[in-house]
Amino acid sequence: MPDDALTDFVRERFTHEGRTHVVLRSGTGPAVIVMAEIPGITPKVAQFARRVRDIGCTVVLPDLFGIAGRDPDPKEHGWAGAATTGMRAMFQVCVRREFTTLAAGRTSPVVTWLRALAVREHERCGGPGVGALGMCFTGGYALAMATDDRLLAPVLCQPSLPLAVTARNRRSIDISPNDLRTVQERCATGLTVLGLRFRSDRLVPDERFALLRDKLGDSFVAVELDDSAANPDGLLPPHSVLTEHLVDEPGEPTRQALDQVLEHFRQRLLAPTEAP
Repeated sequence: MPDDALTDFVRERFTHEGRTHVVLRSGTGPAVIVMAEIPGITPKVAQFARRVRDIGCTVVLPDLFGIAGRDPDPKEHGWAGAATTGMRAMFQVCVRREFTTLAAGRTSPVVTWLRALAVREHERCGGPGVGALGMCFTGGYALAMATDDRLLAPVLCQPSLPLAVTARNRRSIDISPNDLRTVQERCATGLTVLGLRFRSDRLVPDERFALLRDKLGDSFVAVELDDSAANPDGLLPPHSVLTEHLVDEPGEPTRQALDQVLEHFRQRLLAPTEAP
């Protein structure tokens, strides 16, 4: 897949409490915040975002790291170019204090900015509320954003933080205890949290989803896939359910997972109102 010029997205800047990031927006209807995986807003992330837009939502992509639209596949830019793309994104997240990568039980500071973005987009787009989907590095951000009552449809796609380097980290996710209690209270009154992963994924260990089941109960809906469901042409071992390892054909498990995510947004953001 070649680089994506993203010409069907409008680029804006959003600032909150002195922190500014570029935001890409497209579509109309209730807002869904789509947070990219490393190395950033790749063509496959943009392709997923368009699927969200096409069901009738305004899709909003914060450009937090990497080069938006750049294809990380070595077939496009060679191995050196692919390595440079990945290293640039990793450097950005490692040096910025707004990202927490190793600490268990902490909400990353950037989530405050993301919550403010969701509030702004709800005011701008209307509808019953906002959806949010995080991938890999940003997977847990959608959970932490759900402390706000306006966040109605959180999706955690292969949530990979904190890095699973210790037993404690494996049974943890990047959200503070206070924020998690707030999300638990919301789950008790009807919030549903969707989570996706491949079962063998070492970045998203069994213990992490077990924690979410323990803390959120039936409000956590886990979609867990076998390695055999992953696109064999993916650059890495099975990991990215909706992008790199998606097999976009009817009946394929990853396509069914994609359809389940889109239905999650439809039901919570686009449910038809009663006729007068």
